[in-house]
Amino acid sequence: MPQAFEQSWLHRVKSVMNAATLRARARHWWVKEIRPLLVLALVLFAIRSSLADWNDVPTGSMKPTILEGDRVYVNKLAYDLKVPFTTWHIVEWSNPRRGDIVVFYSPYDGQRLVKRVVGLPGDKIELRNEVLILNGQPIMYGPIADKLLHDVSADDRKSHLFATEQLPGQTHAVAAWPGVRALRDFGPVEVPEGHYFMMGDNRDDSFDSRYWGAVDRKKIVGRATAVVMSTDRKHYWLPRWQRFFSSLKG
Repeated sequence: MPQAFEQSWLHRVKSVMNAATLRARARHWWVKEIRPLLVLALVLFAIRSSLADWNDVPTGSMKPTILEGDRVYVNKLAYDLKVPFTTWHIVEWSNPRRGDIVVFYSPYDGQRLVKRVVGLPGDKIELRNEVLILNGQPIMYGPIADKLLHDVSADDRKSHLFATEQLPGQTHAVAAWPGVRALRDFGPVEVPEGHYFMMGDNRDDSFDSRYWGAVDRKKIVGRATAVVMSTDRKHYWLPRWQRFFSSLKG
């Protein structure tokens, strides 16, 4: 009995020591390895939330400026500084301008979208047979340079019409798709105070402010300034190397 008791006691002591060792190792991993990684991840996500981000573009609503499969860089400091992980503004130093390509939360379903600002607060917006009318004045349109269509597929070139639209202070490419049903006449409507009217450059294939109204300034995430990377979804996701790190001006 004494020997059996001693063996049982030693077994319990070893179990306690093993448990203490495991707790010590777990504490060491938490303090030295896991916690620093979590802090680093939190900092990185906070930076992404407040300073810079990217946005995938799955549709052709911004063709020919942005193509399906593009990933665009979003400058979140273009207009303001926000509380990380929220849309609360700490301070504002600028506002979107006509022609800016912006990322925002859709008032229709809350999804993040990429569109172009065509109307500022107080502007009157109208569309007549694809022609944009801003504050009673039709916008001028002109021919488009071939280089702006370099990455547009041959099928899209056949089915779409392309031109340049001369917004005040900004000239950019636009597209029309005559072969589909689309909202080619709209308004006039006045953009409410603190809101912005968004449209896709591919006017006949864009679900935008014509359908769900102007966007609240507080819902604007930032300005899209460049294509970071691009893959061709119709051709086995092959990289479009020429679009990597390309500017979104114009």
